Amino acid sequence: MEVILIANIVELVTEVVAPAILPPFELVDIEYEKMGSDYVLSVLVDKPEGITVEDTAVLTEIISPLLDNIQPDPFPAQYMLEVSSPGLERPLKTKEALSAAIGKYVNVSLYQAIDKIKIFQGDLVNFDGETLTIDYLDKTRRKIVEIPYSSVAKARLAVKL
Repeated sequence: MEVILIANIVELVTEVVAPAILPPFELVDIEYEKMGSDYVLSVLVDKPEGITVEDTAVLTEIISPLLDNIQPDPFPAQYMLEVSSPGLERPLKTKEALSAAIGKYVNVSLYQAIDKIKIFQGDLVNFDGETLTIDYLDKTRRKIVEIPYSSVAKARLAVKL
């Protein structure tokens, strides 16, 4: 399956599902991927105190009929719907999500290396909407790096070991 088709499905599903995810819930991400021989549509949702099994059941009942009513059917094959929590390593897909993560430990992958490093893991010290400032450990020395938002390929919360 082409990457463009997957991107279109994720975009379409986001348009249909996002308005139905009401506070205190927050739509974190939508992923559509092949796992083994099955396609899985993952809708990652969170709320301030965390998601419960009951929450995922209620949200599945809200989301499933919305997906069934998309015309024409955008899915090339049968899929499984999975509504779940983003977990401890929650993706940070928007500027708002990055702003909310200031002071937290993050993992940031870049399109192009800065000082020969493409992945930074450390404390997000600041984000002004254009530049991320990360305090990270380079071998045994603490360093600060400033990363332009436009250079960020992926960002997520990370677990400090």
